[in-house]
Amino acid sequence: MDLSQLFIKQNLMRKVLWSLVPITAYGVYLFGLRVLMLLAVVTVAGVLTEYLFLKWGYKKSPKVSEAVLVSSILYTLTLPPAIPAWMAVVGIIFGVFFGKCVFGGFGKYVFNPALLGRCFIFISFPVHMTAHWSHPFMTFPGGLTRWGGAADSLTGATPLTVGDSIHGFAGHLNLFFGSIPGSIGETSTLLLLVAAAYLIVTRTASWKIMAAGLVSFLVFSSAFFLVGSTGTPPSIAVLSGSILFGLVFMATDPISAPKLESSKLVYGVLIGFLAIVIRVYGNFTEGVMFSILIANTFVPLIDRHMQALGKRPEAQPSSGKKVAS
Repeated sequence: MDLSQLFIKQNLMRKVLWSLVPITAYGVYLFGLRVLMLLAVVTVAGVLTEYLFLKWGYKKSPKVSEAVLVSSILYTLTLPPAIPAWMAVVGIIFGVFFGKCVFGGFGKYVFNPALLGRCFIFISFPVHMTAHWSHPFMTFPGGLTRWGGAADSLTGATPLTVGDSIHGFAGHLNLFFGSIPGSIGETSTLLLLVAAAYLIVTRTASWKIMAAGLVSFLVFSSAFFLVGSTGTPPSIAVLSGSILFGLVFMATDPISAPKLESSKLVYGVLIGFLAIVIRVYGNFTEGVMFSILIANTFVPLIDRHMQALGKRPEAQPSSGKKVAS
């Protein structure tokens, strides 16, 4: 069987896949060949879930969307490197089925499927999602010849909390290049910026969502830092955690994001604001996942109100004539 015949070709999704190649390769370098195993089993499970749903529910010879490949890879890159493979599979099956298939498939879903799957296992298996983080391999050839690194059992030992203890230029460089424990694809700010530039230049993702979300996050994190609500400087806050990964790849999902250009700005601002509020005041170390899923629920409302504002009639100019009494 020709596997190429299994998928519906989607040029937009192909570009996203290309942007993920350097990030995925660096994840393997940092955390070992086990990353490739996770990518393989998650992708097979994601594709199979969508295929079986289409076959049993709609078509005799179904073709799955290439978007499911993007969802599977993005989902895997948000996971801790040491997560059990079966747990990762459970998450992608949930995300594809309940986040995409039950809404009618590609183009009809409300929530980002990759984030919904991650949210499910984050709540169902919190210890594995928050307490086991692998140290990266930093000496060549890194993890290219190793299976996986040793995992610490330290709750919250993520790039976010590691970043709180990092100061100075050298510390910022470590965060920028990603030489710290964390999720597979979220540690390197440099590669995320390169991916963002590629997606923007190729008109694959909305720069307005990225820019609005980033500016909002920096403004509100600066405000919380100045009033003493958090001890994390804005520069550390934006370089650590998953805010950049979320804005570049998850928030810009063309299906779950707003359609109107003006709405995209509001949507981005909402994500940035919610992300830092959950970080500072919530019980969770990171708030990006929840902020995007919450913002997804408001997309129809945002589009509706921004469309109404755009259609508001202008005030009629006065003719200057006096009415006879």
